[in-house]
Amino acid sequence: MLDDTIISKAIMDRYFKKLMEYTEMDVAIAGAGPAGITAAYYLAKAEKKVAIFERKLSIGGGMWGGGMMFNEIVVGEEGKRILDEFGVRIEKYDEGYYTADSVEAITTIASKAIKAGARIFNLISVEDILIIDGKVGGLVLNWSAVELANLHVDPLTIKSKYVIEATGHPLEVLSTLVRKNNIRLFTPSGGIEGERSMHADIGERTVVENTKEIYYNLYVAGMAANAAFGAPRMGPIFGGMLQSGKRVAELIINRLEG
Repeated sequence: MLDDTIISKAIMDRYFKKLMEYTEMDVAIAGAGPAGITAAYYLAKAEKKVAIFERKLSIGGGMWGGGMMFNEIVVGEEGKRILDEFGVRIEKYDEGYYTADSVEAITTIASKAIKAGARIFNLISVEDILIIDGKVGGLVLNWSAVELANLHVDPLTIKSKYVIEATGHPLEVLSTLVRKNNIRLFTPSGGIEGERSMHADIGERTVVENTKEIYYNLYVAGMAANAAFGAPRMGPIFGGMLQSGKRVAELIINRLEG
């Protein structure tokens, strides 16, 4: 006979054991979109302690919906190579254009990231940033339900050596950092440059170029990188997002091992 209280105890015991283990880590990632999850995979594969905090119930960001709720995505040659590494099935559509089922793509990437050792905590919002000696040193977290209900409930804090801002268009982490602190970002203006209108060719290239440290110990990846540095969005082509995730992981691994 199943005991309801044992079921409840099992969930609470295992969850809080997992959460306690990740109060300190090498890399904390805000946002479980394609760039964030890809970054987590490569960091975990390199045996770095990494966790993602996602405010929504579902993970996957914009990749879930493909283009206009047609759950297919397009990648170019570089993106194809990364999807091949994950074992996602791909079909060639035209020279240099490949398609994949968006649900298969994001669930496969997420599964590989978790099996490599990354943790994903959903329904948790990043409310603020921990600043230590003028540098980003972690994230301030609260339940997403608290945020949605507009309740006055104080958050809790986790520490990390590096943080990746991968919340996409809204730039939730970076916007909070700029709003609450008198700082200059590592951008031409010193502030958030702002996202430009759609241009797939430029956006795909610049999302990789703009994947870099934007403030001390804080990196931007995925659409957050283009929104921060003033480049176009690229729509339902996702190779740049995957490349950005891989690149930010490589940059941080070099820092951790340097």
